[in-house]
Amino acid sequence: MNNSLPVVLVHGFWHGSWCWNPVVEKLAGRGILSVAVDLDGHGLCGPAPRARRARPFDAQAFATELSPVATVTASSAAASLAERIRTIGGGRPCLVVAHSMGGVVATALAEHAPELVAGLVYVSALAPVNGEPAAFYSTCPENAGEKLLRLVGADPAVVGAARIDFDDPRRRDQIKEAFYGDIDDRTADAAIALLSSDGPVGIPAEELTVTAQRYGSVPHAYVTCARDNALPLALQHRFIKEIDAVSAAPTAVTELDSSHSPFLSQPAALADAIAGTVSALTSLRRVA
Repeated sequence: MNNSLPVVLVHGFWHGSWCWNPVVEKLAGRGILSVAVDLDGHGLCGPAPRARRARPFDAQAFATELSPVATVTASSAAASLAERIRTIGGGRPCLVVAHSMGGVVATALAEHAPELVAGLVYVSALAPVNGEPAAFYSTCPENAGEKLLRLVGADPAVVGAARIDFDDPRRRDQIKEAFYGDIDDRTADAAIALLSSDGPVGIPAEELTVTAQRYGSVPHAYVTCARDNALPLALQHRFIKEIDAVSAAPTAVTELDSSHSPFLSQPAALADAIAGTVSALTSLRRVA
């Protein structure tokens, strides 16, 4: 039986468990069990609006159709994630690794069920721990220079989602620049073809309350991405400071010179960072 700490990999908006495949492979080579999951509203858990695949394409319908994932919230997605972790861990807590908007769900999970989280690694992720919803940070000065919000093609208040037409070839270069700037064209195009159109707006809109006794007791790490066009480095550093303000121990930081998607551009380096956290947590558990 593999006695290493189980690792659960959580994707961000518009992505799915598929994006972690290169990292799962690298972790397996290091003897670490990892499982990538689909968050509610994404992948196999995220039906697309009818207008996305309708032909001829109706831009008006795409901009106004209510999202089938509009009811998903950070708390509901965290509750679903908790059930999966109970299954994956078989009664043991897991190391949770969360990317981008997945950090909001992981933050809610660590507050609501800290007994399931042996540690939490944010990978260029949002970590709303100061009482503001994740959406608040889009207007912060640290978010200046981001190249993601221009892609949103519908009013989230109307459709209940952050909706992007990833099938529009005219937006391809902007999409690559936002998510996959340091990834080869073939891989980037394959990833773009797999993206979901809707990110449930209930996740970034929900105000989360975390406590030092629950969330703050969970060991935290953060992997920064220096060339990130979706979540600027300055905003990543702001999240680290806010995490430290409510945590029992400082956040362990690993710096990568990557785009927003190191799981595709630098899977080995990202796997090394995760493996280092697994090793540190395993040592702590032995001492305890």
